[in-house]
This record gives sequence, C-alpha cells and structure tokens, in this order.
Amino acid sequence: MKYQSIKVERTARYILLGEVSEKTKNIWVCFHGYGQLASYFGKKFKFMENEETAILIPEGLSRFYLNNKYERIGASWITREMREDEVNDYVNYLNVLLAQISQQVNMKNLNINVLGFSQGCTTACRWLNQTSFFASNLVLWAGFFGNGIEDVIEPSKLSSTKSYYVYGTSDVYLVNQPEMKKKMLDNLREKISPTIIEFDGDHVIRPTVLKELMAKIANS
Repeated sequence: MKYQSIKVERTARYILLGEVSEKTKNIWVCFHGYGQLASYFGKKFKFMENEETAILIPEGLSRFYLNNKYERIGASWITREMREDEVNDYVNYLNVLLAQISQQVNMKNLNINVLGFSQGCTTACRWLNQTSFFASNLVLWAGFFGNGIEDVIEPSKLSSTKSYYVYGTSDVYLVNQPEMKKKMLDNLREKISPTIIEFDGDHVIRPTVLKELMAKIANS
C-alpha cells in the first residue's frame, strides 16, 4: 500500500487578547505546548493585555482526547507522521493569520514578539525560519533542541532578534538528561547567544518569572 495526499481547505482557530488598532505597538505571538489548547494557554498572558499590546495565541491544527474518559482535549503542532506537510500547513496558517492582522495595522510600526513553550518552541522557530515577518524578541521556554537550534531555524535569521531561553531547574525533560542539557545550552549560546534564565520549578510557565521577563523586555 502507498499513501497519496491531496491539499484541502480547513479551519484553524486562535485567541486574540486585546485589540489591534492604531494604538497598538506590540504584538506577541505565543505558541502552546503539546496537549494544550489556546484557551488554557492564553490565561497565562492575560496580564499583558493593554491598548498598546495585543497577544495572539494560535492553536495547533491537530486535536485529540487526553485520557480514556474522552473529557479533556489537547492540541499538537506536529508528529513524526507527515512531518514536512504538517510544518508547511501550520506555517501557511500562521502567515495567513499575521497577514490578516496586517490588514488592520501597519506591521512596520509594530514590534512582533514571539514566545514558544515546550513543543511551541520548535513550532515558533520553524515558522520564523520560513516567514517574512521579523521577530524583535524570541522567548524559548522549556524547549528541547536535541539536534541543535539549527535543525529548526537558520541561526542567521535571528541575528537581529533578542533571544531568551527560560527553563526550570527541575524540568524533568532536562534533569534526566544532563549531558544533553549541557550540549543543548552550549549550542544555543554558540548559535543565537540567548539570555538564559533559570527558575526554581518544573516543566511549566512560572507566572512570576513570566511577568519579570515581560517587564524586562518592555523596558529594554
């Protein structure tokens, strides 16, 4: 048996916190992790919403039940099946979404900032690698780049982007692989020179750390 494929039109969804208007100066595009939904993930960024800042939270195109009770639902950006097609699909989706925003405001007058959590880190990088939109700031939170950052983005694409890598010191995905953790952090330092921020915690977005980081970025 041999798989064949066709292009189809489908519906994607996202959440917008705040309004995009002539007063908007900053847009954050925030990518959730594996098994999350935009509605859950978006709650973490509600505090950032003001007349100058809008937050876009796109949702992964693949959704599934998280347990055998068929109650909780999560989303994913990619699996190893049809990987290239899935990447192309969500890159196109994100470009269409930003193009829609650009009809409401001149993007040249805005700071476009990007944050990815966990699986959302590689999603953000793959998008930035292929899009024409430029990120002023990139926050990679608890992402794992086993093959190096250059596996998902050409480092030169981030030469003018201020980058941050944030992780918890007890993150199970890093603590259990100390050699891989060191190799990955060394690779990030060499390729994109991010500001590295450690916090006391697991594989989560810690609200206090997020607020401190956002204040730092806003004042930089």
